[in-house]
Amino acid sequence: MPENDRVFQSDLSHADTPNEQSILEKLIDCAKVPEHSPVLMRAMSQGSFFCKGEYFFLHDDDWLMAIAYPLRGKYGHEDFEKALNEACGEVRKQSGLHSVRCFAIGPDLPERLHNAIVDRDRYYVLSAKAEIPVRLRGPLRKARQVLRVEEDCVFTPAHRRLWAEFMGRADRGEFSLAPHVRELYARTPEALSEAAQDGNLRLLNAWDSEGRLAACLLLDYAPKNFVSYILGAHSRAHYVPHASDLLFASMIERANSAGKRFIHLGLGVNEGILRFKKKWGAVLSLPYVMAEWEEETEAKTQSLAHDFAIALLRSSNMTKRQILAMQPQQRPFAMIYEVEKNGKVSWLCGTAHFFLYSFENSFRRLFRRVDHVIFEGPLDDDFMAQVDKNGRTLESDFVPLINLLTEEEIRRLERVVRGPEGKLFRLLGLEAGKKADVREILSTMRPWCAFFSLWTAFLERNEWKCSVDMEAWRIARDMGKNVIGMENLEEQLASLNSVPVERVLAYFRNCREWKKYSQRNLKTYLAGDLEGMMGSSAEFPTRTGTVISLRDQRFRERMRPYLEEGRTAVFVGAAHLINLRRMLAEDGFVLRRCLPTVSHRLRAFLRKEKEVCRWP
Repeated sequence: MPENDRVFQSDLSHADTPNEQSILEKLIDCAKVPEHSPVLMRAMSQGSFFCKGEYFFLHDDDWLMAIAYPLRGKYGHEDFEKALNEACGEVRKQSGLHSVRCFAIGPDLPERLHNAIVDRDRYYVLSAKAEIPVRLRGPLRKARQVLRVEEDCVFTPAHRRLWAEFMGRADRGEFSLAPHVRELYARTPEALSEAAQDGNLRLLNAWDSEGRLAACLLLDYAPKNFVSYILGAHSRAHYVPHASDLLFASMIERANSAGKRFIHLGLGVNEGILRFKKKWGAVLSLPYVMAEWEEETEAKTQSLAHDFAIALLRSSNMTKRQILAMQPQQRPFAMIYEVEKNGKVSWLCGTAHFFLYSFENSFRRLFRRVDHVIFEGPLDDDFMAQVDKNGRTLESDFVPLINLLTEEEIRRLERVVRGPEGKLFRLLGLEAGKKADVREILSTMRPWCAFFSLWTAFLERNEWKCSVDMEAWRIARDMGKNVIGMENLEEQLASLNSVPVERVLAYFRNCREWKKYSQRNLKTYLAGDLEGMMGSSAEFPTRTGTVISLRDQRFRERMRPYLEEGRTAVFVGAAHLINLRRMLAEDGFVLRRCLPTVSHRLRAFLRKEKEVCRWP
């Protein structure tokens, strides 16, 4: 047996049992293939990972990836099927979907998946003590004279140019790259950024005398026993002979110095890449098959969007793709703070009652980490019906809002809320189908109820059909979390009825600015810019001392025990975060603003924000 196979297939029974170590430690200690590396896979896929038995899985809301190479022992169809069924059940429970898009790679796969196999290949490995091939020693001496080799974790503009040049050659057909390999190249900058804290995902660079990048390899040092060669590229625009060979020699030297037993060179991919690997002495290792299929599940719960799609499918000629396209677009949720005390971690989230986009994917990822989800008050149908009933129940001496506005102000409000009207706009398709009866609302509702009704009607006409707090409530209930309301009906109604009539009237009179308000709120809320949002929305009638400050103290007292316990997500109106952040800091909590994307992290860096963390 070649030395590389002896190294790769040696027994790993010395590793601790899962009960004696974390899943992360088990993966690092027992990894057999590059896809066992949690650092690499989490950074590349953005998914969460877990183990079932000896098998490693990654998943997000609607997909599951199975690594069918057992961490210990040999692959078996029966063992893998059992783990796969348990994993699909886990995803079903968390996502509420009828089916899950599944991917699996392994040395083999169960017979039922053979028709779903989309790729076959073999892994190649190289000993960390491999000698430089004799015919390469002379060329490498020359390459060392003109190239400087370094290892770093930063993806620079030079790397971006090299990646673009390399992928451009692939696009012109000079060589072929599988779709998942292309995705690896595309995800490299973000993966390096997300894995920077661990420092295990690194770039091995070859720079020429003029500081230009001649070649580069992406390496993963996370597995205990090996270094993974993930991908590489070399430049023709700044070509230096044997630049890639020089990096291979350096990779072997560094792997040996790091105490690794071998280098995992990945798959053969194509003839050109395979020839290069074999030139360095790469030998065959494990077989590789990849399958892709839909795994049907028996979901007990469904999202409202899914129910809507199914209902339409049954009563229309629209395709499922067309119906699903009608669902609200997703955005990453950024109005969120990590709250920590004594090692217990929770999250504080700022909501918006009405919004243009959905945050369902973000909420599902968040709720997988929590046991309790807390809201200002209950949001179930019965509770909301009682709130609505109060808003429409008037005292005998109540003065209707319509009597406090001039005819000109009412007409202006109608134009803003209802939009353009008339035969011409109807023919052009610009007239809204569903229009609020502004005069009826002003005549029959309490001030706070009239405000919410007309503001909602305006936003819905502009396609704002989502509610952040209602969406979070629904998802938390669907996922079986302990859902808690901090206020009862009487407390919430007291707050709503304290909204001054004058503030509501002022907001109505200023309705020409509503579009500008909504656009500013949209931008600042998506950015997670709390101060910016408050600066642009302080005009809102409900942002008063009674509604905000007095309730903040109540929320503080009622959420604190759960935050101290940890694994809790608290949802309150974004305006409440201003005071609650300070109050919780006084109570000994450390708050860090969560940054879900590269753009959020860049903005925080430019603003020199200190207490931040990555999310999810």
